[in-house]
Amino acid sequence: MSDLATRVTVARAGALRRAAPALLGYASVRATGLIVLALWSAGHGKHWYTLLTARWDALWYTGVAGLGYGYEVRLPNGDVHSNLAFFPLLPWLERLLAAIGPLSYADAGFAVSLVASLAAAWGIFAVADHVYGREVGIGAALLWAVLPVGIVQSMAYSESLFTALAAWALYAVLTGRWVTAGILALLAGLTRPVGLAVVAAVWAAALASFVGERSATAADGARDALRAPAVTGQATARRLLGMALAPLGAAGYVLWVGHRTGKGPFGYLDVQAGWRNGFDGGYAFARFVADKFTSFPSALAGAGLIAGTAGVIWLYVIGVRQRQPLALLVYSGVVTALALCASSYFGSKPRLLLPAFPLLLPLASALARRHVARSALVVGGVAVASALYGAFWLNGSGPP
Repeated sequence: MSDLATRVTVARAGALRRAAPALLGYASVRATGLIVLALWSAGHGKHWYTLLTARWDALWYTGVAGLGYGYEVRLPNGDVHSNLAFFPLLPWLERLLAAIGPLSYADAGFAVSLVASLAAAWGIFAVADHVYGREVGIGAALLWAVLPVGIVQSMAYSESLFTALAAWALYAVLTGRWVTAGILALLAGLTRPVGLAVVAAVWAAALASFVGERSATAADGARDALRAPAVTGQATARRLLGMALAPLGAAGYVLWVGHRTGKGPFGYLDVQAGWRNGFDGGYAFARFVADKFTSFPSALAGAGLIAGTAGVIWLYVIGVRQRQPLALLVYSGVVTALALCASSYFGSKPRLLLPAFPLLLPLASALARRHVARSALVVGGVAVASALYGAFWLNGSGPP
């Protein structure tokens, strides 16, 4: 083994040891959620594995994996639900795993989500550790695990895969690995429409670094100009390459859908319109909340929605005040805006916010300042509540 390979292996082992408490804690929370789901489902005559792999969007993904694109359902009201709405990376991975092993497409989707959820937890830890330190990193990974809709992280959905790609792309940006960031952003863009948030983060951070370097060069004057061009040129080339790669995944799929449907560059928007998905600046969501106040019982739900939305916005404002890195602010801002201002099914909004993990950093920072025993008690209590809610949710209406 070469010296370089040895150093890389040692560095990776050290990074894994540093992240081990976060990963073990995350795995424990998710295992608790699955155990509670299995017990709850058995008591209601359902099977936990079916709820995770063979309902809602999971069926659409396995359908793409098995049959390819082109399938659609026409509803009595005239809506057309086309599987072109689902981005291709997860179905590609399901098809690959099914081709090389004994797994079905549903089994492969579950396996991808389990591995990706651990990778996402590690990426979230890495980002928070880099910015605020190890204790905050552990707290961020655990808080992501105990979110009320955290059970989605174990479903054959694309949220875990996307969050893993996004988190590591952001880490690559923060550590100056621009080509890696571009490749991961490309893959995130092939996973979900919100891949736009990762692309925006890469571009914003790259442009800001260009501006910062120009300002620094102007301040330094000619003193360093004679010895800097080679290094600066290589760094600039890598940054530009990362920027060029970042949008290719999302843009490529959207343009392919436009060509496939014969409706040009905006054909994907027509596909989403068939699902009643769109971006209206939050008007439909505001009307939905306002309608809750027409009766007393539903008014409580309306008040809860307002409080939850205000809480999300408050966490973002705290992140701005704490001067989170630009890439994190842009990423979480775009994810939050797309989730809250979309006219899609309103029950999906908590799930759509799941990838916005930088919103958890202020809470993780507060958790890290507490005594370890007290923090463990808080996280443990929330984990149990989250597991119970996840089991109740999936055995009821569940995520669409």
